[in-house]
Amino acid sequence: MTEPEVGPTEWGTAVGVGPWEGPPPEDERYDPDLLAHGDRRNVVDHYRYWRREAIVADLDRRRHGFHVAIENFQHDHNIGTVVRTANAFAAEAVHIVGRRRWNRRGAMVTDRYQHVRHHPEVADLRAFASAHDLAVVAVDNAPGAEPVERTELPRRCVLLFGQEGPGLRADAREAADLVVSIAQFGSTRSINAGVAAGIVMHTWVRQHADLTQAW
Repeated sequence: MTEPEVGPTEWGTAVGVGPWEGPPPEDERYDPDLLAHGDRRNVVDHYRYWRREAIVADLDRRRHGFHVAIENFQHDHNIGTVVRTANAFAAEAVHIVGRRRWNRRGAMVTDRYQHVRHHPEVADLRAFASAHDLAVVAVDNAPGAEPVERTELPRRCVLLFGQEGPGLRADAREAADLVVSIAQFGSTRSINAGVAAGIVMHTWVRQHADLTQAW
């Protein structure tokens, strides 16, 4: 049975499509239940009526060379947003550092299509990055950080973000190969971790992604 996943609404009407009209396709990627009852999931039209496993398999062929990591030592509510944005930009994986449990509400069920890994400590993430030839790029508005607007991000990397409020812990900055900051011009000391993640992920996309492959 297909998972009970409902997409966003527009003017009170559910987004998606109704039951398949005409002879059903014989492609095994299609879900018989969705073909019969319609597909209201939060997926792009290209994946309408597809099985979840088929969507993940197709995404795996298209994922980019960057990973995203976020610290979770205080149950950060931004993690769901980070996962959702990582899915939108086809990150290879999202890494939760610290507590295993995290608030999935902001992910809008995109964690069903996005690889999510857990590491108890930053040292474990550093070991994973080293084993997979990934540079660790910490994002922190701290003295000595390089402005991301003028920095070429590594093609293969882990973008590491801290928690809302305290930001990155000292051991996270020390484990990084590169520390970048986001230019700010207002009065606030910092910006939301979910917003920061979106900015830096999009910077990577602008520098390295094949934009002809975007939906």
